[in-house]
Amino acid sequence: MQIREMPITDRPREKMLYAGAGALSNAELLALVLRSGDHDKSAIQLAEDVLAYSTREVGGLGRAQVQELQSIEGIGTAKACSIVAGMELAKRVMSDRYAEQRRVVRDCTDVVDMLMEELVYEKREVLIALLLNVKGEVESKEIISIGELAATNVHPREVYSPAIRKGAAGIIVVHNHPSGDPTPSSEDVVATRRLLDAGRIVGIRLVDHVIIGNGTYTSLKVEGVIPQE
Repeated sequence: MQIREMPITDRPREKMLYAGAGALSNAELLALVLRSGDHDKSAIQLAEDVLAYSTREVGGLGRAQVQELQSIEGIGTAKACSIVAGMELAKRVMSDRYAEQRRVVRDCTDVVDMLMEELVYEKREVLIALLLNVKGEVESKEIISIGELAATNVHPREVYSPAIRKGAAGIIVVHNHPSGDPTPSSEDVVATRRLLDAGRIVGIRLVDHVIIGNGTYTSLKVEGVIPQE
């Protein structure tokens, strides 16, 4: 059944108008992003196909790429781009929500609360530095590098440059493992020790290095690589 053939109260747009976005299912919300179906399926049916495919093949809609979505029957370039754009916007809104608040980082769980949603869907390694003031509050979030699928190269100069420029008292380094396993590699440990040495030279404390996985994480401070205060 096409959406235009549905009762008015069951159509996603009308339902949003009288009941609010929270009343819509994931498929109905995605149908509004798609805007239309094709000659065989309604926008809701296409949305259900996309959600089913993303769960089965992509590992979550937040990780979906345009080329992957185009393999779904009925999803062309325009619809695929709309979906990916919507997911990217959601990530940025989530990130900005925390950026608007000056948050005190007490331990690695605060870091995970801030960045898990943003990094868990990334297919490439993203290296982020959280810049802290003397009170331990996050002054800013800096994206240092975005790597290939294999690894992100960590250079102390790139990590500490924004911290020096903005007068940070400390930094927390965060990156994701696209595999979903946050176990530190030998390269992660070596890079952390290099950052520790560089931080001592420039007078900016490396507070922690947190690795984000799929719903899990590892703190190099908890693991003992970074000394406890």
